[in-house]
Amino acid sequence: MGTYLMLGSGAFWILTYILLIQRGFKDQTYGMPLVALCANLSWEFIFSFIHPHQPPQLQINIVWLMLDLIILYGFFKFGQSELKDIPNKLFYPVFILTLFTSFCCVLLITDEFQDWSGAYTAFGQNLLMSILFIDMLTKRNTVRGQSIFIAIFKMIGTLLASIGFYINHPTQGRSLLFIFLYTAIFVFDLIYAGMIAMKIKSFEKKKLNHALTRQ
Repeated sequence: MGTYLMLGSGAFWILTYILLIQRGFKDQTYGMPLVALCANLSWEFIFSFIHPHQPPQLQINIVWLMLDLIILYGFFKFGQSELKDIPNKLFYPVFILTLFTSFCCVLLITDEFQDWSGAYTAFGQNLLMSILFIDMLTKRNTVRGQSIFIAIFKMIGTLLASIGFYINHPTQGRSLLFIFLYTAIFVFDLIYAGMIAMKIKSFEKKKLNHALTRQ
């Protein structure tokens, strides 16, 4: 059962990435925060080519990596206009530094803890990602690049991974650290989905009021 849950998680994350790509290009912005994107690219590359997982997770990792590269293209295309605090001449150096730092963190944590499943880094950066999505939504004060389906699919994908890892790894997966990570990610994902829903509702209300005012 745990294996099927992990496959389901992979599928929901693929859908999340596809929706991020679609919405990002539609709204002409990037949908994934820079640090989260660099962490994902690093994890997917490391566990596809340096410490490759066994099939079918290996194939899922590669699909994730390909989709994240498209998200990266969107970041390069639209990121400079979004990240106004970063001078244009520093845009690419900041990206390279962030990617290098993320890659080293994932690789060295993996080697330090002999964590060849990548669980510590996967769930750790997933929690970071959940917080960063909330931060991005708050800073933009709009759902540009985001949607309720992205939030829900991300939440379901990680929830399935949490349950699957808990079942498949009765020792590591049931430690207090991982139980905390499962719970914290789910809570922040719920908060994020709720914030997205409220933003959409607020936008629709303003749109309706504007339409009534014009009549």
